[in-house]
Amino acid sequence: MTRYIDLNADMGESFGAWQMGDDAALLEIVSSANIACGFHASDPDVMASTMRMALEKGVGLGAHPGFADLQGFGRRRMELPGESLQNLIRYQLGAAQAMARASGGHIRHFKLHGALANMASEDLALARFCYGAALEIAPKIILVTMPNTAQQQAAKALGGAWAGEIYADRTYNDDATLQSRALPGAVIHDAQKAAARVVEMLQAGAIITASGKHVKARIDTVCLHGDNRQARAMAGAIRTALQGSGLQIRQMPHTPSRE
Repeated sequence: MTRYIDLNADMGESFGAWQMGDDAALLEIVSSANIACGFHASDPDVMASTMRMALEKGVGLGAHPGFADLQGFGRRRMELPGESLQNLIRYQLGAAQAMARASGGHIRHFKLHGALANMASEDLALARFCYGAALEIAPKIILVTMPNTAQQQAAKALGGAWAGEIYADRTYNDDATLQSRALPGAVIHDAQKAAARVVEMLQAGAIITASGKHVKARIDTVCLHGDNRQARAMAGAIRTALQGSGLQIRQMPHTPSRE
């Protein structure tokens, strides 16, 4: 099992007076933050305040772009022409870079959100559109990918640095894609169960699917969703379990892969 691991959370997902998650609490625990870029959630003020808090805590900044779907929180599938999809990525990553720079930091990693991420895990051409656009803007950015899916294939084909990610609070299909949230049990709310599951996958060096199948995978970072009702408890339980297993929590990259 690797000696170091990154622990990340999706955050900066509030919008105006609408509050989503407990970012301040999570930033005491995680090492990287995936910050919404204003399309599926967030706004300029939320982006700025979240980035400032992250930098104060020494947490790495990442851009977390999704579909332009505030009402559906970016979890509804959409069909866009390739050029429009790339412009959607360019626009959001550029905004994240500007807000990070204004806060005294920089965007270190890039991670797709919601339905866009799920579609990119299944569709190599779509994943290449997304990652290609990101690398145009930031050639050295770390592409956070779902291992053994079209996301990882695209990142490798494009020659980008990539990090493999597992989800603490989601279950998997046998092809290493995420199970639909519509399925019972697809979202894990029990903090101790999630923590034990993460350690088991890291020790196995594999994604463990809902059926019990082990899919060998490079795992560099562990994600939990900031909008999960148990996010704070889950983050604490996962960090404790990781450290109890002899791991140190550290920002990605440790050795970002280009293989």
